[in-house]
Amino acid sequence: MATLLRRALRPFPPLQGPPGPAADVPLRTASRGAGLLYPEHIPTSPLQKALLAAGSAGMALYNPYRHDMVAVLGETTGRRALKVLRDQMRRDPEGSQILQERPRISLSTLDLGKLQSLPEGSLGREYLRFLDVNRVSPDTRAPTRFVDDEELAYVIQRYREVHDMLHTLLGMPTNILGRSPARVGTGHGRALVEVREEQTPSCALPCTPLASPPGPCSLPTPPPCLPGEIVVKWFEAVQTGLPMCILGALFGPIRLSAKSLQVLVSELIPWAVQNGRRAPCVLNLYYERRWEQPLRALREELGITDPPCMSRAWPRP
Repeated sequence: MATLLRRALRPFPPLQGPPGPAADVPLRTASRGAGLLYPEHIPTSPLQKALLAAGSAGMALYNPYRHDMVAVLGETTGRRALKVLRDQMRRDPEGSQILQERPRISLSTLDLGKLQSLPEGSLGREYLRFLDVNRVSPDTRAPTRFVDDEELAYVIQRYREVHDMLHTLLGMPTNILGRSPARVGTGHGRALVEVREEQTPSCALPCTPLASPPGPCSLPTPPPCLPGEIVVKWFEAVQTGLPMCILGALFGPIRLSAKSLQVLVSELIPWAVQNGRRAPCVLNLYYERRWEQPLRALREELGITDPPCMSRAWPRP
């Protein structure tokens, strides 16, 4: 499978690179060469897309932490779903404004000092807390390359950049198989870095209360063994219909322990599916203009309820 992917990528420049500067460039029509629709665009034939999709799917299933392969899979298989999402955004006033203004989420566009100064429990403060606790950065999102439509390229880029926002909304960590990373401080403007989480063969029942309760306005932090990424993928699969989200939701749990799988299937997946169906399209939210909104109020606006395990561990404030 790796050989297949290498052959498909042979005519193309490397997939990996510093994604930070790309966040400063809006996805608009570019003039960097014949056939290029936006910065970083790589035109591909249907055959090349099929080879890329097959190779990236195999690599992503073999190693779920290969975010570059997950990105390629989404771009080469998601055109129909992206059109549906684009049309939903066009019909929504807030979503239409996002398509027109093309905001980007990166360390260069985020005012970390302002987010840090927001009240406890606000969207901006809790989003910054999520980045801090999980040791992730919005700059690790790969730029769009293989979508042969400039507007659809922005839609999938926007989806990637609000992915961590969905983790914040749902109260889910980024772990798949193992334990969440320890909290590290970011300070005001200090760079955030992504660290691959330790993979362990199994984890305990994801309903163990934490050592200290959350603040009166903040959402409870999930237990460290909760397969949060899988839960978010189920929510995204229902919300977006993207094939990569569906594959991640279906095949993500295969390495979980029997105990964790039981809780996932019996409680967390039904909760994610129900909330994904009930909530309006999450791409229609102009998050950058909602930083001061209480996260609890935003969850209620979207109809997102507390995860069942978290409801038992921490009573609703």
